[in-house]
Amino acid sequence: MAQVSVIIPTFNRSQKVVRAVRSVLNQDFRDFEIVVVDDGSSDNTSAALDDYMSFIRYLRQPVNRGVSAARNRGVKSSAAPWISFLDSDDYWLKEKLRVQMEFFQRHPSAVACQTQEIWIRRGRRVNPKTKHKKPSGDIFKQSLKLCLVSPSSIILRRSLFEEAGFFDEALPAGEDYDLWLRISCRYPVYLIDKELVVKEGGQEDQLSRRFGSLDRFRIRAIAKLIKSGILTVDQTREALEELSIKCRIYGNGCIKRGRMEEGYFYLSLPQKLADNGEALLNRSMPFLSE
Repeated sequence: MAQVSVIIPTFNRSQKVVRAVRSVLNQDFRDFEIVVVDDGSSDNTSAALDDYMSFIRYLRQPVNRGVSAARNRGVKSSAAPWISFLDSDDYWLKEKLRVQMEFFQRHPSAVACQTQEIWIRRGRRVNPKTKHKKPSGDIFKQSLKLCLVSPSSIILRRSLFEEAGFFDEALPAGEDYDLWLRISCRYPVYLIDKELVVKEGGQEDQLSRRFGSLDRFRIRAIAKLIKSGILTVDQTREALEELSIKCRIYGNGCIKRGRMEEGYFYLSLPQKLADNGEALLNRSMPFLSE
């Protein structure tokens, strides 16, 4: 059995997925399996991967179900005790897996670690803003503000999916933010301060460009987490504080655009959750389930 299962979801990125696969095959750590999940591509993805079929497991979904479904299928179809993800438009430097697996050997109680990244936007290298600076260890509070874990940089123990659950397939975006919150409220997520992933952005098919503001999906993720009852008292307070900020910004934006009912719903949500969160979320809440 391989030590690491590398899950590569892809949709209509035939040339870039080949680059991603090659970056895994070029790793100087060799104890891995590669699972490519083709999420209903209509381009020549399968043909582009022909030369690599003996090195990968290729799973094709007949229709596009979204990145969460693709990642989940990849995890469930794999076997290694460690799970690593690689988005098909990103790629790794050759020592990426080795450095992380050496970290786990030195820290046997650790269950998750990620690395730094090189960011490329429209073909040019850019520096992440201060707000995107990755913390290490207990990252839960900082992760409430925005997603501070990159799927392409992290390695996780498989057992985390049994405990925290899989990617939420009902979320069209913000699915990684949602999962990292469910993990980081339970365990530290460590940072290896080396740039071992090249992450491309600014492309038209990326979810952040398609959906614009991700705050409504982040609000939904925080609300679910509060409802779950797994947070400590301090974590619940931190979650409610961040939820209040996001709801105020998003709710006022809705009102400004004439969506009055939706706006007032979000403005009132934090107090309602603080008063009787589980009873509230067990009822139909259209603006959180759409």
